[in-house]
Amino acid sequence: MTAFRPIALKGVLSAALLAWSALSPAAAQAPGQVRAQGETIQTAPGTPAAPVLGKLTNYRDEMRRLITNIAKFARATNPGFAIITHNGMELLEKRDDVDDKKVYPARAYMLSIDGIMQDGMFYGYEAFGQPTSKEAKEKFAHLVDVAKRNRVSILSMDFARDPKKIDRVLAASSKQGFLPFVAHKDLSVLNSLPPYPSRPFRENPNNVLSMSGAENYLYLRDTTAFGLEDEFALKLHDTNYDMVVVDVFHGRKPFSKRAIETLKYKKLGARRLVLARMDIGTAATYRFYWKPGWQSGSPRWITAPYPTDPDRYFVEYWRPEWHSILYGDPKSFTYGLLAQGYDGVIIETVEAYRYFESDGQDMAAFK
Repeated sequence: MTAFRPIALKGVLSAALLAWSALSPAAAQAPGQVRAQGETIQTAPGTPAAPVLGKLTNYRDEMRRLITNIAKFARATNPGFAIITHNGMELLEKRDDVDDKKVYPARAYMLSIDGIMQDGMFYGYEAFGQPTSKEAKEKFAHLVDVAKRNRVSILSMDFARDPKKIDRVLAASSKQGFLPFVAHKDLSVLNSLPPYPSRPFRENPNNVLSMSGAENYLYLRDTTAFGLEDEFALKLHDTNYDMVVVDVFHGRKPFSKRAIETLKYKKLGARRLVLARMDIGTAATYRFYWKPGWQSGSPRWITAPYPTDPDRYFVEYWRPEWHSILYGDPKSFTYGLLAQGYDGVIIETVEAYRYFESDGQDMAAFK
């Protein structure tokens, strides 16, 4: 995770908002129909109101609601904007409020997303480089079946360095129809290209205009180790990954539209997808929206620090204040992604519902 000093926050805020304002307000609010996975699901809305609930909050429903609202807002401007969640496969199903043994597919939610990037499908779920437990694999198998029946793509994100293990992951992922990536470092320090394989798995010379055409992808948390923005963009341009996932910021500044446009082309000259990371379960002191004086409990929807990053805080993500930061107007995070030309978004810290369901005790999902 890239670190930023609090003294630079004002500059970061100004730069981010300037970049975010590249589109006109009319374009963000353009009327029309919202499409997901090739289907029209409803007319484009205005900014949906986020409910303020008390102790009876259904945290999973509220996370589904937030993600669905982000998708509706984004696709009102760009109908092909890809929405992928990082983990949170449990959200594919709803449990009955009275009898929790009764489970139903969350169909409206699944129509709002294009895919799920799941950590540790084969290696690294419990510990880096170690086979994922039988229990976890069984849970994944059921939810993968739910996803496939509802045309939700699965992107596997495994963790290993041994070439033999990596080959096993890539073969198993291909067999199950997943889009695979094997990280050679922990997520929090993932800042370089994988050393193995030396070229992208199933290297593809074709244009990739949607997720259905992608054969591989690259995920990076921190891009500053590559040098200046132009150096990074040219380095990635010299690869043939079909889809590249990056953070919105390169160091202290958001990526320029020129850099994103450079990233959109492979070494072979064919088009590829560029997606941005957006955290919806925590607020960070180094993001453009953070204001002087904010801290845990002030405002009240900012709660406890994230276990592995004290500069991030869990948020009550169902609150209207947080919704308005993420989507709804030209100053929102999602609007900025559209303005900068990203093809989609990877939605992070989706499993924040586990933190609130357990009163802060279930921390296994947060590394």
